[in-house]
Amino acid sequence: MSKLKVFHEDNSASAREVTGVDAIAGELHKIGVRYERWQATQPLSNTSSHDEIIAAYRDPVDRLMKEYDFRSVDVIAMTPDHPDKVALRKKFLDEHIHTDFEVRFFVEGEGLFFLRANNHVHGILCRPGDLLSVPANMPHWFDMGENPQLKCIRLFTTPDGWVANYTGDAIARSFPVFEQF
Repeated sequence: MSKLKVFHEDNSASAREVTGVDAIAGELHKIGVRYERWQATQPLSNTSSHDEIIAAYRDPVDRLMKEYDFRSVDVIAMTPDHPDKVALRKKFLDEHIHTDFEVRFFVEGEGLFFLRANNHVHGILCRPGDLLSVPANMPHWFDMGENPQLKCIRLFTTPDGWVANYTGDAIARSFPVFEQF
């Protein structure tokens, strides 16, 4: 089950935990973040192609593409043996913003997003079936863990895809990492 912890940005030692799909969605909606649960329309396996994965979620993908004018969709996968896992983890762990939405749907595995808004940090552990849409310009960071195991659908409005603008704030270093959450 997914988990949301809400911290004050000045106190990473104490958090209010929110559970349940509706409660998590409601809490994240307050800061402009979309959280949904999706179900595949066809069986998938570890060897399913990117096209098969997107086809299994075609209806909700098309709905979001139309609603937000997304121009492209792809699937990204990270495994414990990925040669760039250390460098990628470091890149995602620094607080940053995007001029575009950051939309991730977790097909497999899990990942931890931290979202900073209104003097609070929302830590959401996403698992299979979770869609998270972070609005443009919201400070956040992501932790896939030391041994990442995830497969996600990503949607973009720009042809550039994932482009981070780092805030330079060290806040992410004072919050739990994936293995501690």
